[in-house]
Amino acid sequence: MVRSRERDAYQKAQMRGISPEVIEQRTIQILDEILGEASDQVGVRLWNGVRWPDNRARPATLVLQHSGALAQMFSSGTEVGLAEAYLRNDFDIEGDIAAAFEISDIVLGQLSNWKHKLKMGALLWRAPKASKTRTAGRLRRNLRGRRHSLERDREAVTFHYDLSKDFYHLWLDRRMVYSCAYFHSPADDLDDAQEQKLDYLCRKLRLRAGQRVLDIGCGWGAFVLYAAKHFGVHALGITLSEGQAEWARARIREAGLDATATICACDYRQVRAEPGYFDALVSVGMAEHVGREQLPNYFAIARRLLKPGGVFMNHAIGEGIVPHAANANDSFIERYVFPDGDIPRLSITLRSAESAGFEIRDIENLREHYALTLQHWLRRLETQHRDALAFVPEETYRAWRLYLAGSGHGFRRGRIAVYQTLLAKLDDRGRAILPLTRADWYRDRQHHAPV
Repeated sequence: MVRSRERDAYQKAQMRGISPEVIEQRTIQILDEILGEASDQVGVRLWNGVRWPDNRARPATLVLQHSGALAQMFSSGTEVGLAEAYLRNDFDIEGDIAAAFEISDIVLGQLSNWKHKLKMGALLWRAPKASKTRTAGRLRRNLRGRRHSLERDREAVTFHYDLSKDFYHLWLDRRMVYSCAYFHSPADDLDDAQEQKLDYLCRKLRLRAGQRVLDIGCGWGAFVLYAAKHFGVHALGITLSEGQAEWARARIREAGLDATATICACDYRQVRAEPGYFDALVSVGMAEHVGREQLPNYFAIARRLLKPGGVFMNHAIGEGIVPHAANANDSFIERYVFPDGDIPRLSITLRSAESAGFEIRDIENLREHYALTLQHWLRRLETQHRDALAFVPEETYRAWRLYLAGSGHGFRRGRIAVYQTLLAKLDDRGRAILPLTRADWYRDRQHHAPV
């Protein structure tokens, strides 16, 4: 396909009287202008094998698959346009894709300045164009209905999580935990770090044997299994994904925990339980799907389900302190990965929790932990590239590679963060069932029930 595109572009150039040498020269001129600042980290290999700026090895190499690649990459001047050129294989990224994200920062930063934008536009106008532009739109889901309605939320979640459990299994840990791990050291392996996260959540909630616990957005059931097995609680997990629920139920049966662990495929707005039924609630990586306008209702429902004196751990990604130029409503992730996702500032989330009657007891930002988690996921996905293609097409693999690398870049730069917020529902005497200090969170791990 690449050769066919290149032949078409070459023939078109010939008809215009532009020689391959001139095409190469113009391409290098554009690279000098737009990527010169990043030449220490990233090199470029042209469609004809020529390397820019020289032959020295660099952490990452952009591979231009045809002479019209630069026009496809940068003409729109948007994050989405650059990402779609990668999905279409107008260009590839060899080596450290994280290093390549430095390029996108530089280029998109230049395009925010109108003088640079005019200059780059003039250069790209002279660049050769691809004769045909194939769309990457088959990856995109056009959701129907009112935003954050029950039906639309189910469709959005299904689009992402029901992709293929076998695909996710290739690069997640053995428990299939699809959220930020907790690292005691950067040297921790992913399985240990995810178990440490599950244990840390249980400690923060001060779980005790016999308690009733609700996991809102339980994924493949890792927390439900862990809390039931190691802390002796009765745990209910809910998810909108039938595929996740099915897989989690099978794991529960294998572990012999049917009496204490349950998975239900339903929306948090559909939980049928008496007010105050649960001793503790946890939500990990789910609030991002709620939508900021729905957060007050989300927390109100959670508070109604929680007993007086109980606690709710809300673990969710939020907007970071470092501004990002991309339009969140038309980002690559919104279009191709997490439709209808929303990551508001922490202040918005806290205000919504307080408006529902929760007391804020503790907040911890784990963004460095998420950057490490994504580094593990990305490395494992890239290692399993060939096997991944048995479950998803190449475009989907590229979308997830880009999403994992870009998210890691965002966490490292402080553009996004992840907050564990411990909330309490006070009883009628103003009490929460909590100790005076956090010391118990950091003692040597001692499980509250036999393994």
